Amino acid sequence: MCAELWNDTFGKFHPASAPDYLPVPQLRLLQLQRLQAVVLRAYDYVELFRERMGQIGLLPRDLETLGDLRLLPFTVKNDLRDTYPFGLFASPMQEIVRLHASSGTTGRPIVVAYTREDVEVWTSAMVRTFAAAGLHQGDIVQNAYGYGLFTGGLGAHYGAEALGATVIPISGGNADRQIMLMKDFGSTAICCTPSYFIHLIERAGEMGIDMKDLPLRVGVFGAEPWSESMRQYIQANSGVEAFDIYGLSEITGPGVGAECTEHDGLHIFEDHFYPEIIDPETGEVLADGQEGELVLTTLSKKAMPLIRYRTRDITRLYTEVCPCGRTVRRIARIGRRSDDMFIIRGINVFPSQVENALLQMGGTLPHYQIVLTRDKGLDEMEVQVEVTPEIFSDSVSVMESLNERVINVLEQTLNLRVGVRLVAPHTIQRSEGKAKRVIDERKI
Repeated sequence: MCAELWNDTFGKFHPASAPDYLPVPQLRLLQLQRLQAVVLRAYDYVELFRERMGQIGLLPRDLETLGDLRLLPFTVKNDLRDTYPFGLFASPMQEIVRLHASSGTTGRPIVVAYTREDVEVWTSAMVRTFAAAGLHQGDIVQNAYGYGLFTGGLGAHYGAEALGATVIPISGGNADRQIMLMKDFGSTAICCTPSYFIHLIERAGEMGIDMKDLPLRVGVFGAEPWSESMRQYIQANSGVEAFDIYGLSEITGPGVGAECTEHDGLHIFEDHFYPEIIDPETGEVLADGQEGELVLTTLSKKAMPLIRYRTRDITRLYTEVCPCGRTVRRIARIGRRSDDMFIIRGINVFPSQVENALLQMGGTLPHYQIVLTRDKGLDEMEVQVEVTPEIFSDSVSVMESLNERVINVLEQTLNLRVGVRLVAPHTIQRSEGKAKRVIDERKI
């Protein structure tokens, strides 16, 4: 049965037989078999992993249950940088058919590799992602994720084509052209970052186009954390049904997890990517339902298997069965990371808290930046937020009143009084990819 499921994963997508709906005992057996195989592969071919297992006196044959996974060492992002470019590969170069790399903000980029089988697994995961969003053969998918070394563009492209949809490989940028083709080609779905789609909504309005009049019905958004408030804003202003997807280049790219039409957490395709939740401070594995850091193990990756990779994303595993019928577990949407927190005057602050507070208010737009500075040894935080054209063109007293309201709302949310600067529409630079929310000008 497991061999049949494995082969079906690499073949044409059949929703009724997809691993999403496997009986849980079969799923756990499949996961264990794949875990044992991938650990053996990593041990045999990846020197770093073999050394770390040796340090704790563990051999691949010692893994007898899924619970034994917690005995294995973690992998972190610096491991990929330290072994740049090919030090974590478990396949010879002649078997590698694809290389991607992330644009790391510090030091060397993160390089990831794929065999032909890895690409097929990735494609099947993206097919399942799009199917969960209700897409099907006949849909016209405008793919505005970036193509190239970034995994988003090609990952979405392969999946949408394998689903049988028509793909418009427009990539990112050029908002006017995006909107023109959306209108002229009759796009029914779009893939991009949520912040970029908000920019498209805004630009369409300036062009005299109401997105609600277009055939566009589904938005598949990922590559950056976004809030439920942002989903409501997108849906109210565009008429699309907005779906959250999850992935990271180190694991495969997009396609690690996706929302279904219930919009209650993201299903992790855990026949390929096994999830754990750990305490980010102690590394202890937490029970389902407890919030902590997501750790992922690739169960079928051949070129570059990653064992217990610490994502730094904060979430929890749902224990409840999803009404959609999928048996693969869900995670809560990613609202923050353990490493995007900053501390101001002893208070822990996450950008997502600021976003949620701003989106609950009237008069402001979902475009903001947080600027951190240091004056005479004291940290200062200013939130720059765009206001609507109506508010900006109104009286000074109206702007002052709104400014004070924003300060008060943020203080209630953060337990911290911060500076606020209201700016005109289009003042904050728009991003074609991931939005840059925090500018840290402190000399630390």
